[in-house]
Amino acid sequence: MRYGLVIFDNDGVLVDSEPISNRILAGYLTELGHPTSYEDSLRDYMGGAMHRIHEGVLERFGKPLPAEFDEVFYARVFAEFRRSLEPVVGVGEVLEKLAADGVPYCVGSSGSHERIRVALTKTGLLERFEGASGEGAGARIFSSQDVGRGKPAPDLFLHAAQEMGVAPERCAVVEDSPLGVRAAVGAGMDVYGFTAMTSAEKLTDEGATAVFAHMAELPALLQ
Repeated sequence: MRYGLVIFDNDGVLVDSEPISNRILAGYLTELGHPTSYEDSLRDYMGGAMHRIHEGVLERFGKPLPAEFDEVFYARVFAEFRRSLEPVVGVGEVLEKLAADGVPYCVGSSGSHERIRVALTKTGLLERFEGASGEGAGARIFSSQDVGRGKPAPDLFLHAAQEMGVAPERCAVVEDSPLGVRAAVGAGMDVYGFTAMTSAEKLTDEGATAVFAHMAELPALLQ
C-alpha cells in the first residue's frame, strides 16, 4: 500500500451516526425558534465542528444559541447513540485489512473526544484505536478539540499526521462530507469520498481523489 497512514473521519465513516445527529440537531434548532429541516442540517453542518453550528445560526437568524446548547444537544445525541448507533457496514473488515497489512490508521473527527468515545464504544470499534502496539489510551484518536479550527480548515488532519509521524503527502483520508474533503485537500492529502450520505458529485467537486459507495471497495482504492 502506497500510504503510510489512513485517517478516518468518525461520523458517517466509522459509525452510522449522521442520520441520528442531524435529525436531533434539526429538531432542536427548530424547537429553539430557528426552523431547520433535516436536509438543511445535512447541507450546512454535516462534517463540521460545533462552532460552525453557532456561527451558522447567528448568521442566518441573527441571534446566538443559548449557552447550554452544546450540553443539551450532546445529551440528546449520546442517549440515542447508546440506544441505536451501529458501525458503518464493512468498516470492521477494512480496519482488519489495514492492520494485517501493517498500515497505521487513526481517527480525525470534528466531534468532541467524548462524542468519538461514546460512538466507538457503542459500536465496538474503540479497542481498534486504543492501546495498539504499546500506545497509550486514545493515541490514535484526534478531535477538532485538539486544534484551533475544525474542518474545512486542514488543521486537524495536519495535527493527526504530525502526531502519527507521517508526512501529509503519504496520508490518505476517508471522508463523507464536502467540508471534510475540503480539509483533506487543504492538508495536501489524498482523500477518498464515501457516498453513503453525500452525492459523488459534491465530493468530487471538492477535490476527492476517488469516491466509493461501499466500504468493501475501499481497500483496493488505497493500494
